[in-house]
Amino acid sequence: MADAFIPPAKPIIGDDERAAVDRVLLSGMVAQGPEVAAFETEFAAHFVAGRTVVAVNSGTSGLHVGLLAAGVGPGDEVIVPSFTFAATGNAVALTGATPVFVDIEPEQFTVDPVAVEAAITPRTKGIMPVHLYGHPAHMRELGAIATKHGLHLFEDAAQAHGAGLDGRAVGTFGAFGMFSLYPTKNMTSGEGGMVSFDDAELVRRAKLLRNQGMEKQYENELVGFNYRMTDIHAAIGRVQLGKVDAWTASRQANAAYLDAHLENVVTPPVAEGATHVYHQYTVRVTDDRDGFVAALKNEHNVGAGVYYPVPNHRLPSLQGFAEGLQLPQTERAASEVVSLPVHPSLTENDRERIVTAVNIVARAGA
Repeated sequence: MADAFIPPAKPIIGDDERAAVDRVLLSGMVAQGPEVAAFETEFAAHFVAGRTVVAVNSGTSGLHVGLLAAGVGPGDEVIVPSFTFAATGNAVALTGATPVFVDIEPEQFTVDPVAVEAAITPRTKGIMPVHLYGHPAHMRELGAIATKHGLHLFEDAAQAHGAGLDGRAVGTFGAFGMFSLYPTKNMTSGEGGMVSFDDAELVRRAKLLRNQGMEKQYENELVGFNYRMTDIHAAIGRVQLGKVDAWTASRQANAAYLDAHLENVVTPPVAEGATHVYHQYTVRVTDDRDGFVAALKNEHNVGAGVYYPVPNHRLPSLQGFAEGLQLPQTERAASEVVSLPVHPSLTENDRERIVTAVNIVARAGA
């Protein structure tokens, strides 16, 4: 019998989550209610102590709400990496502002502070790094640049629950930090997003924006959206919050095993002072990346993901903001990255199979 397929990512939903959903359904309170409020408090205490968290229905909604709450709008520019999921650039564009795409540094695939400073103009409102794959961006340098130029700092922490730098949690560096709760993230609520703030007025504006501009029913103060999280989703998230630390430890242990045993691929370095939570374990394959991924699946039944093969500035939806833009490190990463399974469901046998498969395929392509 052939070995079972090892997926590149795997949501973990069990009996505890199903029981939480049943409890909410039986209560009759399924819209935004007490479960959401409790989840906000617990998530804040767990990941961004001292901040207030606002729950929304997706990570993209969280970025949109955060930017609007911070006053980003038409005529503004926000500097973002191009090497990320489209939601980062989309959220800026949806405010009416212009996403300004800049290059990444080659080690952690996060935005290059030198490129950021070179892109600042009189229209620049803020800088929004992405803590890509679960590794924190260069927040020391970016914070200094933001302070020097009087700019807002925002954080796309969609993939970085529990990551940190110099003992400080991601999501606490900027005017806001957004965490995604999509099914394949390090924890999930089924779908959803959490946005952390340290300013009471931004919290108030974010809560208005997610709820049609209302604090009190039918007293709409501004034009808003239906970005509310349901109690069903919050109940799932509350259960997962009690498990995420153990899952993170498993991801880190799996990554350490891969670090120690992989050959002929460039494994992901961790910056000094950084805590990496390995949403993805991303290596570089410098020769025929797509053939490498196909061989892992077809010959060894090992899945791998490519995040992201088309940078934001090359997407048809966003390339209008980037005419003639050349981002060499971004283009190189987009052609070389491969994310190997690192999720907590891996068994010891799975890890051995991944290493064996990668080393065989890498040697064959060397």
